[in-house]
Amino acid sequence: MTSAWVIPAGWAAMVAFFGLLWLVQRRTGDAGIVDVGWAAGIGLVSVFYAAALDGDVARGVLVAALACGWGFRLAAYIHGRNHGKPEDGRYRQLRQEWGANFQRRLFNFYQFQAVTVIILSLSPWAAMRNPASLVGPWTAAGIAIWILSVGGEALADAQLARFRRRPENKGRTCRSGLWRYSRHPNYFFEWLHWWVYVLLAVGWGGFWLTLIAPALMLYVLLKVTGIPATEAHALASRGEEYREYQRTTNAFFPWFPKRSASP
Repeated sequence: MTSAWVIPAGWAAMVAFFGLLWLVQRRTGDAGIVDVGWAAGIGLVSVFYAAALDGDVARGVLVAALACGWGFRLAAYIHGRNHGKPEDGRYRQLRQEWGANFQRRLFNFYQFQAVTVIILSLSPWAAMRNPASLVGPWTAAGIAIWILSVGGEALADAQLARFRRRPENKGRTCRSGLWRYSRHPNYFFEWLHWWVYVLLAVGWGGFWLTLIAPALMLYVLLKVTGIPATEAHALASRGEEYREYQRTTNAFFPWFPKRSASP
């Protein structure tokens, strides 16, 4: 398939994929499946790109494997975290706010996720289009960043899950492990992951397309649905304890904590 049709075809596939997920949530009553689908969707569309694009097969396989490794791990984690539990509070709130229009507006929301998947998938697509030799320092650096980012995100998720499993920690803030150095280490490593494809695209004229994903993710995590929503919930449930955590610990980029600023 020529490259001109790969991205529209991928979008069409994601439209159908998220439409199917919308039907699933109607049956289960749990709209949170969209979060699983979003992570898995980027991996799936990357596999499609690797199969459809002409070019270096080894490069396509490597990039698709990296995208799948990240996406499927995150999808499995979200599914395991939510399985058997009530619907995520964000979607319960939307049910109340949207009322009788909930399903219609949720369908549009799901299709917006299809759009974001395609926008972000421009990064692995561009990395696959790179005509440069796969063997070299940029590839080595990209793989190293992938190991660091996916490993760091998985470790942060595991540390938080372990903290929450202990009954004595109910209503408290995790400050151990990576959470000592950042209030959101999982978000930081999530963002770092998108630099993998920047490195792998060095040498191609469309390299700049890979910069869209880290820029977009940074904005979303810092200003939209990432840190603002998470911290609003934390402040409402943990109050002064979380405010102290905010005073002493960086929000995003990991760094050594400050001394307590409390009087």
